[in-house]
Amino acid sequence: ETVEAVIMPVVSRNTIKRGNKKVVKLGDKEIVLKDSFRLFMQTKLSNPHYPPEIQAETTVINFTVTEDGLEDQLLFLVVKLERPDLAKKKSELIQQQNEFKVTLAQLEALLLEKLANAEGDILDDTELILSLEEAKKTSDEVKEKVVYAQETEAKINETSEFYRPTGSRGSLLFFLMCDLCKMHTFYKYSLDSFVMVVTRAVNSVTLRKPKEPKQEKVEEEKPEGEDEDGEDGEDGGEEKEEEPQEEEEEEEEIIELEGKELKQRVVVLENVITYFVFSYTRRGLLDADKLTVVSMMLFKILLRAGKVSHEENTILIRAPPDPNPPPIPDMAKSWLTETQWAQMKSLESVDAFKKSGKLLESLEQDALGWKRWFTEEKAEIADLPRSVRDLTPYHRLFLLRILRPDRIGGALTQFITDNLGTDYIEQPPFDMEQSYQESTCITPFFFVLFPGVDPTPVIEALGRKLSITEANGRLINISMGQGQEKVALDALTKSAREGGWIMLQNIHLMQAWLKQLERALEVIEEFSHDEFRCFLTSEPPGAMQGKLWDLIPEPILQRCIKVADEAPADLRSNLRRAYSKFSQESVDACLKAKEFKATLFALCFFHSLISGRIKFGAQGWSKKYPFNDGDLTICGEVLKNYLNNAEHLGTDVPWPDLRYIFGEIMYGGHITDFWDRRVNNTYLAVLITPELLAGANLCAGFKSPDAAKFEYSHYVKYIEERFPPEIPQMFWLHPNAEIGFLTNQGISTFKTISEVSGGGGGGGGGDISAAQPIITSYQGQLPANLDMIEIRGRLKEEDYTPFVIVSLQESDRMNLLLSMMRNSMTELELGISGALNVTDNMESLANDLQTNKVNALWAEKAYPSLKLLSSWFADLMLRVDQLVEWTKLLALLKSVWLSGLFNSMSFLTSNMQVAARSNNLPLDFMVNRCRFYNIREVSEVVGLPAQGVNVHGLFMEGAGWEDGKGEDEGYITESKMKDLHPQMPICNIYAVHIDEMDWNCMYHCPVFSTSLRGATFIFQANVRMDPDDFENRWTLAGAAMLTQDD
Repeated sequence: ETVEAVIMPVVSRNTIKRGNKKVVKLGDKEIVLKDSFRLFMQTKLSNPHYPPEIQAETTVINFTVTEDGLEDQLLFLVVKLERPDLAKKKSELIQQQNEFKVTLAQLEALLLEKLANAEGDILDDTELILSLEEAKKTSDEVKEKVVYAQETEAKINETSEFYRPTGSRGSLLFFLMCDLCKMHTFYKYSLDSFVMVVTRAVNSVTLRKPKEPKQEKVEEEKPEGEDEDGEDGEDGGEEKEEEPQEEEEEEEEIIELEGKELKQRVVVLENVITYFVFSYTRRGLLDADKLTVVSMMLFKILLRAGKVSHEENTILIRAPPDPNPPPIPDMAKSWLTETQWAQMKSLESVDAFKKSGKLLESLEQDALGWKRWFTEEKAEIADLPRSVRDLTPYHRLFLLRILRPDRIGGALTQFITDNLGTDYIEQPPFDMEQSYQESTCITPFFFVLFPGVDPTPVIEALGRKLSITEANGRLINISMGQGQEKVALDALTKSAREGGWIMLQNIHLMQAWLKQLERALEVIEEFSHDEFRCFLTSEPPGAMQGKLWDLIPEPILQRCIKVADEAPADLRSNLRRAYSKFSQESVDACLKAKEFKATLFALCFFHSLISGRIKFGAQGWSKKYPFNDGDLTICGEVLKNYLNNAEHLGTDVPWPDLRYIFGEIMYGGHITDFWDRRVNNTYLAVLITPELLAGANLCAGFKSPDAAKFEYSHYVKYIEERFPPEIPQMFWLHPNAEIGFLTNQGISTFKTISEVSGGGGGGGGGDISAAQPIITSYQGQLPANLDMIEIRGRLKEEDYTPFVIVSLQESDRMNLLLSMMRNSMTELELGISGALNVTDNMESLANDLQTNKVNALWAEKAYPSLKLLSSWFADLMLRVDQLVEWTKLLALLKSVWLSGLFNSMSFLTSNMQVAARSNNLPLDFMVNRCRFYNIREVSEVVGLPAQGVNVHGLFMEGAGWEDGKGEDEGYITESKMKDLHPQMPICNIYAVHIDEMDWNCMYHCPVFSTSLRGATFIFQANVRMDPDDFENRWTLAGAAMLTQDD
């Protein structure tokens, strides 16, 4: 996106006058610039962003193919493959018409020349008159032929038009593929590779057949030809030359279809092109993106076919809440959120829901029927309430999208199966041989690397079949690193010339060198041997860089066949793969074989648990840690060495030492979050114990086998035969964790579709004026700023207590946020009216308002939150109300809504300050202690607490809460099904000296602002447990408190 400085004088036309010549300075040379000089620059980037100086000095031409243009190109391609006779005839007609035009032009020029050169009376010039007659005759003949050619061309075009749906479908699919780069940086494709896939698809169902009878006649006539050869060598030679030409012309029999048969044929072609293109794309997709991509594709196909409307599809994808919904009825408040109620109100604009009457009225009148469906385990197949029982599967998705997002994945899967078939859901295992057949010497393979997956054995196995191995020098495997740059380029050139294979592994480590690789791949295209193949491997971008970080240059990705063959992520597969890293030889190398076998199996199970726990999101791990097979194998070596050492010294197994090395050094080396480290160490505390030798339970329903009776092969068999079906309880998590995981997955699917396709599946909308009604609604509700001058004017010097200072700080921050929101919406209104130029920030705000998303600039001034804009705004109003009440009173409230503060920790610190001052204790040794009442309504709180502060607005995640009896405090307990974030009772937080803090029967419970956890940590609360309970259970369950219910 930049131009070399050396040619900038040419681009900017920075010329110097030398006499009557213009010269331009290139480097240290002055070169004469001729008037006829033109400079053309071309980029390979699909969506470049050039700086203003380049745009001002050059004429930028967007030469990207359009959807209509590509449709015509693909139509011609399909017709050429299906009906080569028509394509050939049309090509001949075009050539013929061009010749006619040339002939007419020549005649005209000849006549004009003769007329110009004629002398005397032209009526006496017989030659000229004859020429005119000849020209008129020729012109008439040409015009007749032109008319006939036009009629023929019209017939050909009419027949070709029957195949237009295939071109339309192909064009739709290509532009969908182009949009996928918004999902992941590796999803980049070229038009050339796409055309090859379409060609392969059409050829796979071709109706063209060789003309067998003609071949038989040629074979019968061979002896005669031989006789003639003997008699007349020249004649025989001519016949030999003509026969192959006839064979080429009559090589295939064209089957002409008409009417119903032709329509059926076009449907077959549409389907086969769709499947081939999707299979080509799916092979390079990450598992997490496959359902999203096929859903996008199906929605676009249905839109193009007119089976669904653009407006309906936009509502399905965005699920916008109504700006002014009626109040939610009391009977629905227990199971329906305000946002869901507002979203259901928006569905009343969809025709399918108008037929069944008003949706919200139905929800009120048939509340029991709706709640019954809402609580169904598999809501996607359960009977809907009576008023909406006749909904189509497509419109059923609307209800699941809003009310049961955890089941939208299963519903989408079934919807795709019903409309496209099971082949789009069930992916066959990766077949290297089939992929090789699709490749050429100029299309490298690009393998995405995942933990536990190595493409090298697969490539080597195929190479052995084709006699291409490292032993015979035809396969070169280079692991990229410092100093390997020239070696790799030389080997690439050599393999390309000689027809060998080359593997360049881990190219993501060589960022600076990749431009050289890109150029080398272009150069070798000119001389590559047909058998040459290039294999590249790279890891995807890490969590720190993000999915869209440009790790590999776009031209390399476009030319490659991408393969993302992820290993299965289920617990059994993880355990199988982990245990396969060892062997019977590993067992035999340890002197304490029994202890080694039992502990190694538990270690592999531990590795499987922490790898599989990632899928449960922040409740599993707050970050995605790169645990890998190297951690496991090194731990296996450490285990062997420690056990051998213990055997030599005659001591017992050093269990605490092993747990420390595994948890704090090997695996713990990846972990940066304190609470994640606690989970990791707790797993080791319950798994790596002496009880392993006595057949302890590794998890629910899976025991550690008797190591004295089991050898390596027995353990392998035990995994295959005795491993139970995977459930969240095997991770020590509640089944609700899976509901949360599925809910996030469903929401993420539609969020990604909205970001990639612009919401409606048919391209993004740039109409910012559509945001005007939303702006008006929000501006009408937005409260005025708090009058800080008036508030501070009421305070005396002695009134500035820690709690009052917190209220003033919170009010200042709220004013900044309110001003930012008010000003940005006013600017956007002026932009919509044309009074101001529309900026990027205005466009972003308009889009966010329409997609119910909190604007980035607002979020920057606000507090951590995962809420959608409508619920975020309602939450903001409640926060303002609390600050108004607090600053009006200028004293501690009887219960503070802890969630409603920008900085909750500052309020808790002020609580410790007050206690430290009143008791004359050092602040550094003060801690907050929690005691939960048995009430949840603020109205039930009578006055200020005797000590500390009362807070409300806490929610539990990963566990439930059992209220106490009478004055007894409640305790943490098992979650109720589908109650992901139960509300906690009002809590009295008071500060004590650290020595007085009692953790007996208490769970060290982290408190976070949002369910993302991690950096949103606030403080550690003491949560009472049942006397018979143990803390490890809640640590592994991911139990934590949140200040917001997302």
